[in-house]
Amino acid sequence: MAKYLSVARILNFHGIKGEAKVGYTKGKEDQLLGIKTFLIEKEGKEIFLTVERVRFHKQHAIIKFKEINSVEEVQALKNETLKAEKTFVQEYLEDDEYLIDDLVGLDVYNMQEEYIGKIKYLVSQTGSELLSIEDKNKKQHLVPFVKKLVPVVDLKKQLVVIDEIPGLIER
Repeated sequence: MAKYLSVARILNFHGIKGEAKVGYTKGKEDQLLGIKTFLIEKEGKEIFLTVERVRFHKQHAIIKFKEINSVEEVQALKNETLKAEKTFVQEYLEDDEYLIDDLVGLDVYNMQEEYIGKIKYLVSQTGSELLSIEDKNKKQHLVPFVKKLVPVVDLKKQLVVIDEIPGLIER
């Protein structure tokens, strides 16, 4: 089975014909328009929804799914996450844009090629991302995920290089 990633969320119904008001990442309109089928995982079940049409209204997408024809059916899926196939999502990544799943577990080195640790997770804060790096002593270090401090992300070699400025990593 293909791996699926979150791309949007059903926020509410729109109108009376079963359209869903959907929240998504601003700037990803082309990606959303390209998705023909979404997956929702609800109560241990997989629900596949086929897109009939998509339009944009204010800050949201309005999506009509073939399988949904009433306000009540949309409300039953309110706050559910819409997922798309990972391979499709990857096609829409910008340069220097990565999936969290692809970063977690990567080895981290400094500019002198000294091993620092592994990426354990990403922390999202308003307008920025932080890499949580766990060193060999299980100590966590937070590094802003910006090009100046993280000049190299090599998914093929499964490694990240950070520019270890003074005070960034305390050992």
